[in-house]
Amino acid sequence: MANLMDLIGRVFISTIFLFSGYNKIFNYSGTVVWMEGFGVPGFLLGPTIVLEILLPILIIIGYRTQISAILLAIFCIATAIIFHLDFDNQGQTIAFLKNFALAGGFLFIAAHGPKEWSVEKKKKYVRL
Repeated sequence: MANLMDLIGRVFISTIFLFSGYNKIFNYSGTVVWMEGFGVPGFLLGPTIVLEILLPILIIIGYRTQISAILLAIFCIATAIIFHLDFDNQGQTIAFLKNFALAGGFLFIAAHGPKEWSVEKKKKYVRL
């Protein structure tokens, strides 16, 4: 049961990034304008899309899970600070806290790693 819950948790926490990366691909120019409005160079959108699609997939399948989770935790904290510091706007405050909550979830994944249902599963061999 713990393996199933671990996998479901990895899927749930990763899904928001997969959708976000997908949406950025199909609204590329609008996203560049939005990012530049916060002083973030538009050329960073390409690497952001790769990060938002590749790292969640790695977490879901359980490959390089700890480094992927740490990178996504850093990404969540950075985007919260860059894009969601308007605490007069309740929606932005909630987005800020959501990003920190996601970072906490990723740090938990980084600390504990994936369970048995992962590519990283270490097989125990007995040599005779």
